[in-house]
Amino acid sequence: MTAVDSRPAGVLDTSQSHRPFGARVKAFVALTKPRVIELLLMTTVPVMFLAAGGVPDLWLVLATCVGGYMSAGGAAAFNMYYDRDIDALMARTSQRPLVTGMVSPAECLVFASALTVGSTAWFWFLVNPLSAMLSLGALAFYVVVYTMWLKRRTAQNIVWGGIAGCMPVFIGWSAVTDSVSWAAAILFLVIFFWTPPHYWPLSMKVKDDYERVGVPMMPVVAGNKAVARQIVLYSWVMVIVSLLLWPLGYTGWFYPVVAAALGAFWLKEAHALQARAKAGVTGPGLKEMRLFHWSITYVSLLFVAVAVDPFLR
Repeated sequence: MTAVDSRPAGVLDTSQSHRPFGARVKAFVALTKPRVIELLLMTTVPVMFLAAGGVPDLWLVLATCVGGYMSAGGAAAFNMYYDRDIDALMARTSQRPLVTGMVSPAECLVFASALTVGSTAWFWFLVNPLSAMLSLGALAFYVVVYTMWLKRRTAQNIVWGGIAGCMPVFIGWSAVTDSVSWAAAILFLVIFFWTPPHYWPLSMKVKDDYERVGVPMMPVVAGNKAVARQIVLYSWVMVIVSLLLWPLGYTGWFYPVVAAALGAFWLKEAHALQARAKAGVTGPGLKEMRLFHWSITYVSLLFVAVAVDPFLR
């Protein structure tokens, strides 16, 4: 990790007297990246409904969500600990707790370690050992493979690093069945192919930040036209994979109808972004964040359809 010796102007004093309790609590919550975890849980819970063929045990759902939050939160905290040098130099991350001094690096490391141990034990004893191992594997992959290895070395960082974000699908399925299945594998692939076209529009928006700190995100090394082309390619594969649950017999009629409609709108937005990029549009006119925001709506509604479908068969 490249060390940064100077802190940005306006950084908070790290002495205890300048860190109110309420602000400290908020800072520790912020270390877990709760908005990201919302998406992870949005893919976990519906898969549990599909695996159960209806309503799963609600205590099991709660236990899985709590364990998932702790595990993903631990991974996020480790990520912020390792990336604190570049976070201090990027506008998008300049207010993270380690940058402002609201949480010290040592505190963050202890917090992340506690969440890792706690989440693994939680899954092991309250859900099942398979889910515990899948959760721990996802955390280790995100921290070691993505954060420490891929992120600063290759433009494929989001592609392969996104595997960690796919694991909640397996965890949700294994929590109910104590096994994995082809249905879970298909949904895993949906998230795998969803992640790059979800994140690349955001990285197009803030590529100056990434370029400044030397992180080789795709828009930095390839340019908007090439990235938009990759977004369209991944989008088509994602939509096709999302429809496989139906012919393989894992869903009834409702899910494929919703998946097809959502996918059609996604492809419309992806091709529109590509057209603007090919025309050389830059700045606000590129409207790259339209696809980013839609991607969140897409995955949320798609997995709602996964949960609802068993009740309509």
